[in-house]
Amino acid sequence: MSRFAVLLQQRLRRDRVQLPLWILSTALMAFAGYAGVSQSYATLADRQNILAAALANPVILMFRGLPSGTSEGAFLAFEILPWLAFLAALMSTFLAVRHTRGDEEAGRAELVWATPAGRRLPTLATIVHGLLANVVLALLTSLALIATSLPAAGSWLAGAAAASCGVAFLGIGLLAAQLMRTSRGANSLTVWVLVGTFLVRGIGSAAGTPSDDLSSMTSAWPVWLSPFGWAEQTRPYDADLAWPMLLGLVFGLVLAGASVALQSVRDIDASFVAERRGRASARAALASPHALVWRLTAGSIIGWAVGGAITGILATTLSGLVDQISGENPAVSEILEKIGGATGGLDEVVVTVFFTLLGILAACCAVQTVVRARQEEARGTAEAVLATPIGRVRWLADYMIVGVVAVLIVIAAAVLAAWIGVWANGGDDSLYRIVAVAGLGQAVAAAVFAVLAALVFVLAPRATTALAWSLVLLAAMLGMFGPLFGLPEWTANISPFAVTPVVDGSGVDVRGLWWLVLALAAGGAATLTLMRRRELAPGA
Repeated sequence: MSRFAVLLQQRLRRDRVQLPLWILSTALMAFAGYAGVSQSYATLADRQNILAAALANPVILMFRGLPSGTSEGAFLAFEILPWLAFLAALMSTFLAVRHTRGDEEAGRAELVWATPAGRRLPTLATIVHGLLANVVLALLTSLALIATSLPAAGSWLAGAAAASCGVAFLGIGLLAAQLMRTSRGANSLTVWVLVGTFLVRGIGSAAGTPSDDLSSMTSAWPVWLSPFGWAEQTRPYDADLAWPMLLGLVFGLVLAGASVALQSVRDIDASFVAERRGRASARAALASPHALVWRLTAGSIIGWAVGGAITGILATTLSGLVDQISGENPAVSEILEKIGGATGGLDEVVVTVFFTLLGILAACCAVQTVVRARQEEARGTAEAVLATPIGRVRWLADYMIVGVVAVLIVIAAAVLAAWIGVWANGGDDSLYRIVAVAGLGQAVAAAVFAVLAALVFVLAPRATTALAWSLVLLAAMLGMFGPLFGLPEWTANISPFAVTPVVDGSGVDVRGLWWLVLALAAGGAATLTLMRRRELAPGA
């Protein structure tokens, strides 16, 4: 077996759990998306109403695809194509960083580079590995769409468009791994680029020109600055244009080639973006392990808090605009009520929907914070802390506490921004209460994932990262998309995000709040109890 084949086989074996989860989740979203469209928007009039409402309110286009017609296939692409591409992009960026800067940071890359494989061959194996993953994603996603009896041409194009976005971000991830000194820095850079380009795509769609019949949109020029925009411009089930997705493929391969060239001119463990110099002596505030956790996670928490503030301001800004949609389109109200679960006015429903998205963001922040404990353990740096009088239970408890507080910070940023939005737009005073209830409920739901991530860390340390993020992804799909896809109500209720309290008239419907609190308390107690007998598990 050739050296290249051995390296590729090693990568396939290492990702034998993570990649199938990403790929199958994407294909499942595509398949379930059709069920939701066919049930919730069975008639042409239903789809026309939704598209007209979206074109009348540009904020909706920030979180949906490019309107390209009223057929079932075109409407499905409008609903979920950006999110299919989003999943492919996340899968590819994490794959790229994990097998390049992550291996180098852990010391594994140096061992491989010392063999006849050299320095370039492992990176080339990672590139091929990423391309194969996206090919499989495109294949299974397309087959899932074809299985719903949608036209084959549009189905193949939709799957390929999502994968082309994945290839583009494979290149971005590989380049970030060369630029940044740590895998954490590389992942942060790629995620910021991903979120930024996703928003640029939304701006390009929102600033476009709608057709006379309000069924399609001609995008503005910013959409061509984003790989997500290139994927959408394929317009599956309508124009069926293949050439825009070639931009993503070429862009990704060019960046992948640039990463190989940059790797050949830098030293092992070096980077092109220098790390900030540390202090000669630590501040008194860093005299405890709890403070160390804050120091390690502060940057990412700030980033998630900014995202929370943006979500909060959009929630109340959009709630102030929805009343301007002519006739308060009943189709819009129906779909928002399905997602949010609220039964009050349309402004209340919109706030609830956006705060469901906020709960997912806060859960991601919590998981990233707690998973940091596994990263410290795998690199061996946790041993230096545990060699002191600090016990392992307190060490893990610090990560759990910071994870929960991080959730509160993200939610607080969103609630304050939402209140500012209500005040600036002259909204109804009842919105202040609605925002507070939605925020507190999603804080409890997101905190559950901090405990779940810690429990996974105790029970299955080597699967911590993959399993913890998969739980968030599954809950997000069931909570946000389950009602749209026509799934039974009990499946949506599995997600903590879908059972949080909502305002019900003059009172509050607590729904599943006490179950969430019970899960939080029981999970935390079980985690810390099991950690007493848990041995360290260094290495990947």
